[in-house]
Amino acid sequence: MKTDQHTQSIQIEREEMTEQVDLEQAAELKPEELPPQNRLRRGRLWTALLTVFALFILLGFFIMAGIRSRMDAQTSLKEATQKSAVLAVKVIHPKNEAPVQEITLPGNVQAYTETPIYARTNGYLKKWYFDIGAHVREGDLLAKIETPEVDQQLQQARAELQVAEASLNLARSTAERWRGLLGTQAVTQQETDEKVGDLNVKEATHASMLSNVRRLENLQSFNSVYAPFEGVVTARNTDIGALIDAGANAPGKELFRLAATSKLRVFVNVPQSFTRASRTGASALLTVNESANKQLRGTIVRTAQAIDPASRTLLTEIEVNNPTGELLPGAYVTAHLRLPGRIDAMTIPANTLLFRADGVRVGVVQNGVVNLVPITIGRDFGSEVEVLSGLKPADSIIENPADSLISGAAVRISGNE
Repeated sequence: MKTDQHTQSIQIEREEMTEQVDLEQAAELKPEELPPQNRLRRGRLWTALLTVFALFILLGFFIMAGIRSRMDAQTSLKEATQKSAVLAVKVIHPKNEAPVQEITLPGNVQAYTETPIYARTNGYLKKWYFDIGAHVREGDLLAKIETPEVDQQLQQARAELQVAEASLNLARSTAERWRGLLGTQAVTQQETDEKVGDLNVKEATHASMLSNVRRLENLQSFNSVYAPFEGVVTARNTDIGALIDAGANAPGKELFRLAATSKLRVFVNVPQSFTRASRTGASALLTVNESANKQLRGTIVRTAQAIDPASRTLLTEIEVNNPTGELLPGAYVTAHLRLPGRIDAMTIPANTLLFRADGVRVGVVQNGVVNLVPITIGRDFGSEVEVLSGLKPADSIIENPADSLISGAAVRISGNE
């Protein structure tokens, strides 16, 4: 058995040596001179070598691509980090023209004509015909008053007038008769003068009695209370049976209050610095809080032509038509008055301001660096403010600056200027 194993190993060594010799010989021969079997082996060998080489090249390409991708990612991350470290801001430039300035002031609405109505005679209220909120025309009967005392006084005065008329007639006939007798020397001049004088006294007494009757008739006519003008009854302060005192010895009691509301007056106190807005004939818009979208157009009709020394304001009256009665007397309204002409001023948006302990600042960008510039503010136009000093029209001002913004900080401008 050992002999067989030794024989097999010898045969394997001989085959390997023979194959080695064949390979060395084949290497010295040209491809076309090789036997077909050797040529096939050699082709497979070269194919394997080329495949391995191609795999090495492909592996190297992928390795280089991965390295390059990682380097690019690191570079992009670095640039993004550097870019995010610089604050992005939007800038605007100051404007050299301010918007049309409008001032808003509170106003008090009053009826164009409003008056309390009193009784002119004494008595008791018999009946009233209109209550609050009623619309009346001029001459409408508002109330009726019973005047028993005046009626009695009138009757007495008429009776006294009749007595005076009788005395006057007798004195007149006597005086005429005495004048006739004086021509016949039947009576003396003295007697005639006495009769004529008595006639004059009777005439004066009659005139006095007649005036008293007319006075009482007028007082009696005041038992009917009429509306002096067209309007709305805004108050009724009496009722049936109430005692009416005309106020001879004490202030009378107000029976009704009547207001004309088809046209209203609005009084506004305009500050002295804005008196240019109180031009007679200029229009004004009125709004009320409960109807913010409703605007009423009025006209400035007059001013006090004098500044109130206590409030430093100019009293201005605005007339507004109120045919539907939607605006009520006594209401609070907001008057919008416009200053005339164009306003020349350097203005910036209000959202560019920074309020610091040392004053108002704005951020001005120069060569990518912020400089907090102090400014002086003038008039306030709402969304914009007037700048009196500190800026130039060409300055780039940061819009909506952060509260943490400081001078010298690096920024980059984003968006449109």
